[in-house]
Amino acid sequence: MRIVRYRLGDRVGRGVVVGDLVHELPDGNDAPGRVVGPLSGVTLLAPCEPRVIVCAGSNYADQIAEKGRPWPEQPSLFLKAPNAITGPDAEVLRPPEVRRLEYEGELAVVIGRTARDVRADRFADVVLGYTCANDVTAHDWRADGQWTRAKSADTFCPLGPWIETEVSDPSALRITTRLAGEVVQRGSVADMVFGIGELLAFVTRWITLESGDVLLTGSPAGVGPMAPGDAVEVEISEVGALRNVVADRV
Repeated sequence: MRIVRYRLGDRVGRGVVVGDLVHELPDGNDAPGRVVGPLSGVTLLAPCEPRVIVCAGSNYADQIAEKGRPWPEQPSLFLKAPNAITGPDAEVLRPPEVRRLEYEGELAVVIGRTARDVRADRFADVVLGYTCANDVTAHDWRADGQWTRAKSADTFCPLGPWIETEVSDPSALRITTRLAGEVVQRGSVADMVFGIGELLAFVTRWITLESGDVLLTGSPAGVGPMAPGDAVEVEISEVGALRNVVADRV
């Protein structure tokens, strides 16, 4: 099932994509309701509204090798603020003070129920589904130690296009990032240092996650700069593709 949030006129709703149509998804109901209209006729929003966005850094073997970093003994985590969330086809806005803005294509895990002290081998019990993410980073601000600012400016966390709830094997998912049509990142979830279960077990020892919260699982090698006018696409097998265009914030 592909769960979406959409805007149609002045209305914001939650729905399910079936073929080329969007159906209503009433609260508390897993069955699609009446047809809203064609997918092409609605504006897709970020598919969830998390109160917590936990992110894993340096979690792909090829990126660790690329950066010459030591092998981590435990997950390296940081947070992005909820204001950073934006949706498919929305602009990623570069603040005027930032000279180098970077893309990081990632798999996002969307939580479906209260998650506390999750067992690594039972992580699927608390997962609603998966979506694509771009962990946008202001390199200038990260370099000066201001990680919260570097990761949490408005529009710095595109998510979408939907939450895919039916993934056969999350560890087999493949991530491809394209910049202006050129492939700049390729990776497999199987190459994560800490898998989804290990990350959720680690995080939920001390942070209780709730339905709609998001875990970003890290980015493969190939992170690089993007500039105003660039289109960035993060595609994940079995999940979908998230596209955004960079623009200067005015």
